[in-house]
Order: sequence, then structure tokens, then C-alpha cells
Amino acid sequence: MLGAHGALRPGRAAALVLTAALALLLAVVLGACTGSSEDPDAAPTETATPEAVPTAREVPAPKVGTCHRLTYAEAVAPVAPEGSVPCAKPHTSVTYAAGALDDVVRGHLVAVDSARVQAQVAQTCPRALRGFLGGTLDDLRLSMLRPVWFTPTVEQSDAGARWYRCDVIAVTAGKRLTPLGRGLRGVLGREGDRNRYAMCGTAAPDAASFRRVQCSQEHTWRAISVVGLPGGPYPGTEAVRAAGQAPCEDAGRDVAADPLSFSWGYEWPTLEQWRAGQTYGRCWAPA
Repeated sequence: MLGAHGALRPGRAAALVLTAALALLLAVVLGACTGSSEDPDAAPTETATPEAVPTAREVPAPKVGTCHRLTYAEAVAPVAPEGSVPCAKPHTSVTYAAGALDDVVRGHLVAVDSARVQAQVAQTCPRALRGFLGGTLDDLRLSMLRPVWFTPTVEQSDAGARWYRCDVIAVTAGKRLTPLGRGLRGVLGREGDRNRYAMCGTAAPDAASFRRVQCSQEHTWRAISVVGLPGGPYPGTEAVRAAGQAPCEDAGRDVAADPLSFSWGYEWPTLEQWRAGQTYGRCWAPA
């Protein structure tokens, strides 16, 4: 909907691929999609002496600072393909953190695809991203950079793998990963470099032609500020919509050439995005 001086837009799936990607990622890793060792519908079988089954080769622990050429599908999968590329060559992800899984509870080993282990990584990697990129929390929320994380397969875990890996990616509309530059460490803390990965749009955020892009690409609108919302259960569409109108109008006025005639936009989180961790909205203005 359009106001006299504003553009209000709830999140649409096509334009909100970043948060949709995170929601999908949580659904995948927390759903233990690497498979179950039991099939309740399987028919009973006779007991027999099993033949020797080859064990999985242990995958080496990931190294921080390595670069990778991942596709979108690979980035949102719980297990990443092996290998890396030189960071001087085109790449779409950078490993910014890695560590050992805490998979022992009261002396018992917990499966790598269990909700407990996956939740541990889902909390650790987002927390570590801000320290790697620098800048403020708002700088991160107004950027196109997002975390993804990986753990070994069940078979690799059985062979002794106990690591997790955190990568940073940039996703644009159409579920495409944007190539990353070198020297990402501290990039959001450097004003000159921050603009490259800042969040912009090809049109007003409520327009049908709106596409979310990096500000280093051609754009006409820019995300200018964040509207923090109280945590807890989703307050409802009307509440999150109302919460950002006054702050975004003020933010739009502050950056406008004419404070008496200007446009502004507000993008508020949907229920799905809220459950995926986006408990904030964004203010937009013409670039």
C-alpha cells in the first residue's frame, strides 16, 4: 500500500529470499534431513550375519579463511561439498569460523543430526558473524551478508568427524549467490567497503518490480535504518506494521532533500520470518 509520502510493504517471498533462505536453512538442519536409522514402516526381516560394510572416510576439519564456490542449493544444505578454491578466484562463500561440536551429554554421544547438536551450531554461527564482519548489528541487518553453517553427515560422524563450519554468503533475488570479494574480515566496520554489501532495491519496496540487490549494483532505493521489535511470540501483522510507520517516516525525512515532500518505505517481518529470527523491520528511502 502507498501512503501520501510512504511505501508500506510486508515481506513477499520473491523479495525476501534472504530471510526465506535462513528459514529454509533452519527447517533443513533442525529437521535432521540427513536421514534416520530406523524406518517404522519397514517389513520385518530374518536375522542374518551381516557382511562387512565399508566405513565412511573422515572429512578433514574445515579451515577458517578458506573460500568456496557454492551454489544456492549447496549453501542451504546441512552438509557442504568438499574442497575449496583460492580466494583470489571467484567464490561465493568464505569460512569465517569453525570448531568442535559439543555432542556428548551426560557421557553419551548425541547424533550429529539431532536437534540439540544442530541448534548449537545454529546459535554459534550467527553470533560469530558480527565479530568477523565488524560494524554494528544494524550494519549487518542492513547488509546482504548472511551466515550459513554445515556439519558432517551421519556417516562421517560415525567415522570420527566432530566439526562444524560457518560460512558467510550474499544472496540476491532469484536465489543466486553473489560473488564475494577478498578481505571480508571487518568489512562492515569500514565505511568505504560497507557500501558494497549494503542492501538496496531496484524499485520501491512495495513495487512488483522490486528486487533486492547489493548497493554496488544498479538500484533506486536503499534500506536506511532498522526498526527493532520486542522479542517473544509474533505480535501480529497489524502490530508489526504499525510499529515502523513513524520511525520510517522520520528516517525518510532525515535523508530527503526536501523534508516537506519525500518518499519512504517500511518492510516488516512476516510470521515465517519472525520464527526464523527476523524480529525487526527495515526503513527504505529513494537512493
